[in-house]
Amino acid sequence: MLVGLVSRNNSIPFVGCALQFFIFCIFTDAECVLLAVMAFDRYKAISNPLLYAADMSRMMCYQLLAVVYLIGMVDALTHTTLTFRLCFCGSREINHFFCDVPPLLLLSCSDTEVNELVIFTLFGFIELSTISGVLVSYCYIISSVLKIGSAEGRFKAFSTCTSHLTAVAIFQGTMLFMYFRPSSAYSLDQDKMTSLFYTLVIPMLNPLIYSLRNKDVKSSVKKYLGGRVSL
Repeated sequence: MLVGLVSRNNSIPFVGCALQFFIFCIFTDAECVLLAVMAFDRYKAISNPLLYAADMSRMMCYQLLAVVYLIGMVDALTHTTLTFRLCFCGSREINHFFCDVPPLLLLSCSDTEVNELVIFTLFGFIELSTISGVLVSYCYIISSVLKIGSAEGRFKAFSTCTSHLTAVAIFQGTMLFMYFRPSSAYSLDQDKMTSLFYTLVIPMLNPLIYSLRNKDVKSSVKKYLGGRVSL
């Protein structure tokens, strides 16, 4: 997108479009699964903090990360293979600012029924699994927090989850709207605005969402602003 903003040449080669599509799918799927893993991490930290370091060891984190990106790569490879085996015999002007599924399927003169079914099945399974994982984790988190005796302790435990819940609500809500709304409500112009939101706005907000819960970051911001703000 940055290249497109500063260059008058907004074309992309076929292989480049496929590569961009593949990488985009990997990181989109990885983000979905990572949000569920983070919910599990919060559950372990709150329910049994004394065993947290043992339960979420460095090796466990590496294994979880490997599973996250393996899921992303398998799903991305499936969608990329199915999408770029299609015939594009008409206009090759993509009505979008990057190579995404809906505008590419609209350009194809092949039957895209299989592609749409696979998108709904695979991505639906990932979304359903990750959202369910987040909900189950937070049910256990709420149960653990309610057992804390002091109101201050409960507030502190809940406050560690607000950043993650904000990220889940923004990202998952946008993805569900993008890929699971009725076809009658489909609009390319609306899709472009939505895509702009979850590809640029959300990543820009993530550092603020997560970092402002960090004491060192809040201390630095207060010092920079001369102690005139309350975070």
